[in-house]
Amino acid sequence: MTPISPAHKSYLKGLRRERIIVRLIQILIFAVFLILWEVSVRLDWIDGFIFSSPSRVWNTFFSMAVDGSIFYHICITLSETLESFLLVVVIGTVAAVLLWLSERLSKIIEPYLIILNSLPKSALAPLLIVWLGTGMKTIIVTGISIAIFGTILNLYTGFQETSSDKQKLIYTLHGTKKDVLLKVLLPSTIPLQISIMKVNIGLCLVGVVIGEFLAAREGLGYLIIYGSQVFSCAGILIRLQLRRVGSSRRLFLCHPLYDNHFHFLNRFAVSKESDLTAAKHFINSYIVFLPVNGSWNLAQQLFIEMF
Repeated sequence: MTPISPAHKSYLKGLRRERIIVRLIQILIFAVFLILWEVSVRLDWIDGFIFSSPSRVWNTFFSMAVDGSIFYHICITLSETLESFLLVVVIGTVAAVLLWLSERLSKIIEPYLIILNSLPKSALAPLLIVWLGTGMKTIIVTGISIAIFGTILNLYTGFQETSSDKQKLIYTLHGTKKDVLLKVLLPSTIPLQISIMKVNIGLCLVGVVIGEFLAAREGLGYLIIYGSQVFSCAGILIRLQLRRVGSSRRLFLCHPLYDNHFHFLNRFAVSKESDLTAAKHFINSYIVFLPVNGSWNLAQQLFIEMF
């Protein structure tokens, strides 16, 4: 084996040093950001209730990791994302091949694909709920709708831009369209397919989260929308309490200021009508009630009686 010259060794050493410097600067920027964030909250430069802080985020994540809830929601979202991603890859590839096989079909379908690809996909989610109902099926379809049309168009364009000389060579050797597809088009577009997959995995995740915003009670999208409802920035959700009312009702309660159960009730004394009004306002402002069966008025009455 040819020995490495001193100049080459010096060059490789310089590359390693450059990678280390870049990595250290990236870590330093991230660390400075976290420190400034934490200091700003502790010195009241920003509102910790609105912006949270790294320590609160870590504590929330740790508590959710201990009880396993965060991993459960991650697995739900991950499984939905992978299912929608695999379906996008299969359906997109098959549809692009069909368009390439039939020039007439491509002329008919391509304008519709362009229109569908330009639609705001998040606006389709409510319609999908009406058509398909709530549940994992709707969420997966939402994830597919985000990426499928762009996948078909990009793959079909890649097939069209494949070297015509190679295709003519196959036909000269008495090959068929099947031979062109298997020996020229698919192998030559592998880099394009990988690039599309890199984009699609992110798009499918976005679509799944959008679907979970509207049609789920589990998954990261559910945690995000729930956290926004209770004004919780610390890891999206500070606490998720589950209580059964009778045998068929569930109350999901979360207060953004206190961790102890119903500790906040001590702040109010409902001895006057004005205090009762203040309590009602407090409940409307800071309590999120998500019943499986029941009504909002029942929840209000329940909390008012607890005073």
